[in-house]
Amino acid sequence: MGRVKTAIVVGAGIWGTSLALRLAEAGWRVTLVEQYVPGHVRQASAGETRLLRAAHGSDEWYARMARQARDAWRELGERTGEELYLEAGLMWFARRENGWESASAQVMKNLDIPHEFLDPAEAGRRFPDFKGDDLAFVLYEPEAGLIRARRATQVMARLAVAAGVTLVRARALPYGGPEGDPDGDAGGSGRPAIVVDGEVSRADRVVWACGGWLPRLFDVEVEVTRQDTLHFDVPPAWSTPPLPAFCDYEGSAYGHGDVDGLGMKVTSDVEGEPFDPQEGSRCVLPGSEELARDYLRRRFPSLYGAPVLYSQVCQYTLTRDAEWIIAEVSDGMWLLGGDSGHGFKHAPALAAYVADILDGTREVDPRFGLHHRVPSRGLRTSGGTDPLLGA
Repeated sequence: MGRVKTAIVVGAGIWGTSLALRLAEAGWRVTLVEQYVPGHVRQASAGETRLLRAAHGSDEWYARMARQARDAWRELGERTGEELYLEAGLMWFARRENGWESASAQVMKNLDIPHEFLDPAEAGRRFPDFKGDDLAFVLYEPEAGLIRARRATQVMARLAVAAGVTLVRARALPYGGPEGDPDGDAGGSGRPAIVVDGEVSRADRVVWACGGWLPRLFDVEVEVTRQDTLHFDVPPAWSTPPLPAFCDYEGSAYGHGDVDGLGMKVTSDVEGEPFDPQEGSRCVLPGSEELARDYLRRRFPSLYGAPVLYSQVCQYTLTRDAEWIIAEVSDGMWLLGGDSGHGFKHAPALAAYVADILDGTREVDPRFGLHHRVPSRGLRTSGGTDPLLGA
């Protein structure tokens, strides 16, 4: 029997917990380091919900990954007996005939992913109130939906611990010491090291999956921005049965109906101001509510004056092109990040991909390297490049 491979994963968000679980179930001895607790409010993973959809414009890689992730989320729900994934369907409000949504539909057709083209009037009948006079068509993904994000992160961490992962609540920092064996551990020489609460720890692989803290610790092209989310009180008709989630690519907005009594989510996808995940205020800004209400007035006018029922400050940790970072910065030391805006849903499938990379059985795609990134938002809604919320 060979030596057991070891890994340290820093960050117990959805990517870190999913990877830790995957490695542990593959026989690795894993330590998961988190300075707070899984699902804490400073995490990008700690929002109440995250959308799961296959549409990613003309890119097939992410569409295929999202489909694999959907199957994994469904299996996870069956395994735990918890409805972590709510398959409510998702509608894309297309403002042009041959835009981003058409490109997405062609990819889904190529990959045999279910989708439908709906007339705006037909789509509008799925909502108690809807205004779609500015739409060319609606692209419907019947097998898309949303994930109960905070709960999913906590469940994934619980499963990881049950699989043998050691969860350590501590602060981790990169180790800047000399090569060799600072702790007198003869087995440590040559293996990557980190500092955990002042003590040096080593493993065969170290993965920094620390979200908004990644650009604090490493020189990476990752922007952390403030993203205010708002949920509005709605009548029962907006709650049962679950309404389809929705995305407005050119309107830079997304949301879903009432889930778990939190109200209808309507959120701008325009990148907010730079944000410090450690010290930043978690009170939503008045301008964010105004922006959300502008969108309600345009798309769901009867809800324009609805009171805010729940609000939360999240953050994006985005690269300029919205491609992720999966990069080895030194022998055995990996960075994993730049995921927000479209990364949560992929977590269980991405964990399998990264675990194979760490095991040496798969090569990482060059798109995820530390090269210079050119601004683009083709993988998610259009962000700040085309803010038409009030149009």
